[in-house]
Amino acid sequence: MIKVEGLTKRYARNVAVKNISFEVGQGEIVGFLGKNGAGKTTTMRVLTCFLPPTEGKASVAGFDVLDQPLEVKKRIGYLPETPPLYPEMEVSSYLAFVSRLKGIPSAEILKRVDEVCDRTGIAGVKHTIMSKLSKGYRQRVGIAQAIIHNPPVLILDEPTSGLDPQQQREARQLIASLSGDHTIILSTHILSEVEQSCSKVIIINNGEIVVSDSVANLHSRRRATELVSIEISGASPQAVKQRLEQVPGVARVVSRDSRDGTPAFEVESMENYLVRPDLARAVVQAGWNLTEMRVVGESLEEIFLELTKSEEAAPIAAAAVAAEVKEGAVTTQ
Repeated sequence: MIKVEGLTKRYARNVAVKNISFEVGQGEIVGFLGKNGAGKTTTMRVLTCFLPPTEGKASVAGFDVLDQPLEVKKRIGYLPETPPLYPEMEVSSYLAFVSRLKGIPSAEILKRVDEVCDRTGIAGVKHTIMSKLSKGYRQRVGIAQAIIHNPPVLILDEPTSGLDPQQQREARQLIASLSGDHTIILSTHILSEVEQSCSKVIIINNGEIVVSDSVANLHSRRRATELVSIEISGASPQAVKQRLEQVPGVARVVSRDSRDGTPAFEVESMENYLVRPDLARAVVQAGWNLTEMRVVGESLEEIFLELTKSEEAAPIAAAAVAAEVKEGAVTTQ
């Protein structure tokens, strides 16, 4: 649905995006991560035809962003970090106005406005002037204008920025409900949001993609060893620890606190060992109750910080932002 090949964007002698390539399949929700100035918003602006690429290609639904920008725009719904709202307009009037801009036939506008209001949870405020809406409702209106023409692709730049925890949760649920019908690229600084909403992660640093993988693979592939959290009842902690240490492939067993006092441990395997089946078998053979067993991976935050710790990113990013401002294209990454 989205294909990027060797995409580069330069501002004078500064390079904001360097020869990046990635693909997003139909119906996927992809988290697009990076530090401030890493190149996220520049990439999104190229995909939405706000900025032309310096080199390389990008296509959306089979249409090239440089050669066929009008066809691309017909198939994209875009929510910038600050929703493009007119505070003096009522919600329904604004959405009807956007519908006309996006070429929806006049006879279908009222029906389409009602449909997106219901889907985004703003039906109760559709006759409210937008300056009186909370930040959460303004974000919902922003998503409504992005989907009003039912595009196959949604590009959302920081859709939960500035929302309180309850509003963030509601926004995540709304975005998740759009998956399948829409292919979504979601730029965010909230890493837990990516873990809960996205099937794939693309991390960009200093204008270059450093990883592109599923969330599950990203967690697991960072370790050559396996780290397993395990809780067992029906035995003393000392007896359990000794038995687990005897399991083949176990390198280390560490006791940890549990919420209800059940003996709990973290078991680290030797390199390239899969120890979970043998751990479960050892517990069952000992006659104990296995109440929990799960793989513990590095947090997405730890992975992100490790992959984006370049010291060169800040000055290059600052120069790129300055160049964008000079060109009149203000970025908010």
